[in-house]
Amino acid sequence: MSRRKPREGGQGPRPRRSFTPAQKLELLAGYEQAAALGEGGAFLRREGLYSSLITEWRKARDGGLLQGKDAGESVGRPTPEQAEIARLKRELAVKDRKLATTEAALEIMGKAHKLLEAISESEAEQQQIPDAFRRPNRRGGS
Repeated sequence: MSRRKPREGGQGPRPRRSFTPAQKLELLAGYEQAAALGEGGAFLRREGLYSSLITEWRKARDGGLLQGKDAGESVGRPTPEQAEIARLKRELAVKDRKLATTEAALEIMGKAHKLLEAISESEAEQQQIPDAFRRPNRRGGS
């Protein structure tokens, strides 16, 4: 059997930390800012947090469980309605990203179509120029 050894200095195990809803929201905002800069892992190490906590807190925030709670008030599990709202919000965010990608692709395709049309019209105009006004072919052809 393995028993935990007391930490150096005679202290026992650390007490479990708890966070108020306001602290959770603040830490979530800080993590998301750091993650946008590619420094999410460093933020988690600095704050002594695990990514699973961030995931759990995000779900609670998206389900509306963290807003308007007092410091000592417990944050329970989401009701079925809150869970459904959070799921639908995540689904909507995915659809919005797909829509933005599709719109960008269609815009690019439209520009490519206009470019190809311009090239085609230019080639058609080139073919209508009488031979006397054309430049000689430098590739060794006729």
